[in-house]
Amino acid sequence: MYRRTCPPHCWRAGRAEVVISLVVAAGTLADSTTAQSLRLVVDETGRQVGLPARVERIVSLAPSLTETLYALGLEARLVGVTDFCDFPLEAKSKPRVGQVINPSLEKIVALKPDLVLGTTAGNRRETATALERLGIPLYGLNPRSVEDVLASIRRLGELLEVAEAGGELEAQLRGRLERVAARVNARARPRVLFVLWLEPLMSVGRKTFVHDALARAGAESVSGDRGEDWPRLSLEEVVRQNPDYLIVPRSPAVESRLEELRADPVWSRLRALREKRVILLDEAVLRPGPRIVDTIEQIARALHPEPFESR
Repeated sequence: MYRRTCPPHCWRAGRAEVVISLVVAAGTLADSTTAQSLRLVVDETGRQVGLPARVERIVSLAPSLTETLYALGLEARLVGVTDFCDFPLEAKSKPRVGQVINPSLEKIVALKPDLVLGTTAGNRRETATALERLGIPLYGLNPRSVEDVLASIRRLGELLEVAEAGGELEAQLRGRLERVAARVNARARPRVLFVLWLEPLMSVGRKTFVHDALARAGAESVSGDRGEDWPRLSLEEVVRQNPDYLIVPRSPAVESRLEELRADPVWSRLRALREKRVILLDEAVLRPGPRIVDTIEQIARALHPEPFESR
């Protein structure tokens, strides 16, 4: 979910409407691609994708993927990003192709990419279908856990012929995760509610990378028994659970609303709100990329300050 424009389950089947002019515009691109030797790979959604021997021009359809490409040192090959790709700051200067959920096919075609990268966490299947019809390969990623995020980083490094950089980045992130685990695993786990959305109240289920991040930070999610990825919860249920902490993605609107909720007769029954045990996180918590480890470290320090302060 990016700026919360789309529930993170948008890789769904649907009809793609492709304009005839786009097909014509993409013809030259498809012809030049077939002139090269193609290699067949299987993406993380199980789709077979034909790629040129060397990928020189990449369009990213998700902020997490843009961040990963920069972390791998591939920014020079990145020729297009979404409107929400804002980290690192340099990404803002890249050509824009529109929103995550509904990027402009015209703009993508105009950038003549060898490869488009997408993710099940925000893109729609019909986008992949439309690009496929235009002769533009889309490689889809589907990280469901922190381990999946690390594996995706390694795969992208191999796919884009920077395997050494991918391996080094993966190793660095694993090392940081191991240090967090050493500090929190033996400690009692505070019960937390991750507030994905306030109205309606939505949290995270056990099969999401966010749930895994909470667990690795030494937290017990009160919605961790839910099978849905992004379950809706009743306020009465949350009051009954009475979590020790609320964990909330930061935004001015949310912060203002939290202040109002402290005066609400039902919300104010939550110990976490009364005692101001609210952990505000930046957008990285909703992005399955390298900064998810930053998020895990931040949550761990907030929940378990003693082992971090003592070193």
